[in-house]
Parts: sequence; C-alpha cells; structure tokens
Amino acid sequence: MQDFETADAYLAWYDANGFSRIINVNGTMTSLGGSIAQESVRRATAGIMGRFVKMHELQSKASRVIARLTGAQSGCVTASASAGISLAVAGAMTGMNPVAAESLPRGAGKRSEVVVQLGHLCNYGAPLATAIELTGARVVAVGQSTLCTDYQFDAALSEHTAAAVYVVSHHVVHYGQIPFARFAQIAHAKGVPVIVDAASEYDLTRFIAEGADIAIYSGHKFLGGPTSGIIAGNTDLVRAAYLQNLGIGRGMKVGKESIAGVIAAMEAWMQRDHDGIRATEDAALTLWQKAVTALPGISATKMDDPTGNPLQRLQINVDPKLAGASAATFARALGQEDPAIIVRNHEVELGYFQLDPCNLTPGQAQIVADSLARVLTQGANLVAADDDLNAPRNGGTDAYMDWQG
Repeated sequence: MQDFETADAYLAWYDANGFSRIINVNGTMTSLGGSIAQESVRRATAGIMGRFVKMHELQSKASRVIARLTGAQSGCVTASASAGISLAVAGAMTGMNPVAAESLPRGAGKRSEVVVQLGHLCNYGAPLATAIELTGARVVAVGQSTLCTDYQFDAALSEHTAAAVYVVSHHVVHYGQIPFARFAQIAHAKGVPVIVDAASEYDLTRFIAEGADIAIYSGHKFLGGPTSGIIAGNTDLVRAAYLQNLGIGRGMKVGKESIAGVIAAMEAWMQRDHDGIRATEDAALTLWQKAVTALPGISATKMDDPTGNPLQRLQINVDPKLAGASAATFARALGQEDPAIIVRNHEVELGYFQLDPCNLTPGQAQIVADSLARVLTQGANLVAADDDLNAPRNGGTDAYMDWQG
C-alpha cells in the first residue's frame, strides 16, 4: 500500500498540475509511468540530487545490494531494462576490451550473433530485436512462432554466437517454447552465455539460481524505484556490460538519482510485507468481483499471472449480446471516466479485459468498483467507436503519431 492519505489527496495532484486524473488497474506499464515510488525511494532520490558523488562508487554500492537481492555475483544499474538488454549483449560481444566497446555498433566482430527463440521476439513497447541490434549484433531467430525444438536451438549455436537471450513476459508465446532450465543447459554445453530479460518478474532469484549468466529486471515496475534497469549476474559479464558506457551505453546512461532511488527500492523490497500486500490486493479483486456479479452478460474470474508472478488479476468476460457492448467498448468507456479507469486491454479482441490491483492507493479500489458498476450497466447506451477494437493494438504507435509537442 502506498503512502497517500486519501483518494482525494492523491487525485488533487492531477488537478493542481493540469494532468488527466487516472487510476491505474492496467499494471506496471511504461506508458503510465511504470509504478509509484514509496516514501523511502523518493527521499533517497531527492537526497542525492543536491550532492556530487563518485559514480563508480555509487554503482559499486548498487552492485552489493543487487547481489544480496538476486543471489548474483555482481550487478549494475542501467537507464532501463531495455538498455540493460543492449548493454548485456554488447558486453558479451566485447568482454573487457575498451577498444571493442568503442567500436560498436560498427565493428561488431566475429562473435556477433544473438540467438533467440522466434516465439520470444516480442514487442514490449519496442521490438526486442531492436534492443539487441543497437549493438551491431545480428539476431538469429530459432524455430517457428509456436514451436522451438532443442535440436533447432543447438544447431543455431556456433563460434559466432555471443549470447542466447531468453524472454520472460506476458507478450511471448507461452507454449511450444524451450523451458528456461533446458535452454540454459543447451547454451552452456556450447559455451554460450545466457541473458534473461525478466523485466516484469517478481521472483528476483530464480533465473540466477537456474543458470542465467545475466538476468535483467526493471527497477521501477514491481520494485517501485525510479525509471531504471538492473543487470545481475556473473561478475565478468556485468563488468563488460558496465564498460559499454564508453560506447553505445553513453546515450543510455543512468543518473545518480535513479541509482540511489533503486538502491532504496531494493532495500525496501527485502523488507516488504509480501503476504500482507497480496491480501490487500486480493480484497480489491473480491470487491470488484462482487460489484459485477449480477450484471447481464458479465462474468468475472480471478486469473493467475501467465509468467508465474505471485499475483492475480480480475478478468471481466463480456458477452456483447447480453451486455449491450463489447469488451473493447467497455474498456474505452472506463478510460473516459473521471478519474479515468485504465484497464488491462491488450487482449480485448478475445472478449475480455483485466483489472490489476498492484498499483492501487488507499480508496481507489472502491472508486474502481463504483465505475465498473456504473459503466457495465450502460452497455445499451454506449455507442461503439470504429476504433474500439483496433485502438488497443495500435495505441502505442498512435499516441506518438498524435503527439503535438
């Protein structure tokens, strides 16, 4: 639970600063600012802003905290998880050779292939392939979108392979892919390091324990730090990733405020009342479920997270013939409330949207319940917009195209 006194106090900030009032039941999404930082994080971020600090010392402190948090040998903080992918790949290509680091992306060298299962080449707001190819590396896609076999992966690994990248995300294909432990086993048998993109994962120890040479996490999603990424893993590879600040990493550099803030966030995570927070989240799901139980054409089910994070979301299934409108139209209408209720709508073409309770502040669960009860009874009065179904799919691009500066 975040440290805001009331729902009104939280929303007053939007009015005072001229922003749209929103309640986020979508998730820890970059388009909404990632997450909310708690007081200790905000204090640490503000505290370092008025001071100079030796940045290598600050990163060394972060490394020690990352090691305690993840079980890795070492770590460093990056500008984002996406930057972490680029830097980790580049480090696997150059090692501790500063001349090679400076030469990227032009002089990628002999070991410049990065192997990824085709079903993992997702878009998380930008294509995963772009984060890899910024280094000058060439992506080698293995298998088909819904099937990758051991022999296909093994055959793709060669003396030209710098790393194999494994993605853990709700965006990837969730069947027919090589499980992580097997993926790591095959790669290591060929002497290839494994980099895991686990940006939105709650379990910060699993992948290192199961054989990842590098695991990359978001510092601002579940952790609730400032916008940042965390590289954790083998000391040699972490140092090589950090060295990339001499080259492509310069344009991705992380500030002192983000490093200090994410250190505070990691320390807070290790003291967090995970069970208590989960109970609060479950209470919100139950409240919302009760709010829609009797509505025609609406059913609500608690759903486990698809990547195994210890959380549930409420899935609102919509029968448009009985409810009077589609899931896509209801999702858009909720987003037009005041405050706007921003739901998880990336699968509305399947006839549902979801509500994520992880970012609620005090009083917001009830506001969401009231909005659900009001909007979901108005189906017959809602006029479907031509773009209701297409907007969620195109929305990330459309927002940039429509931005006027």
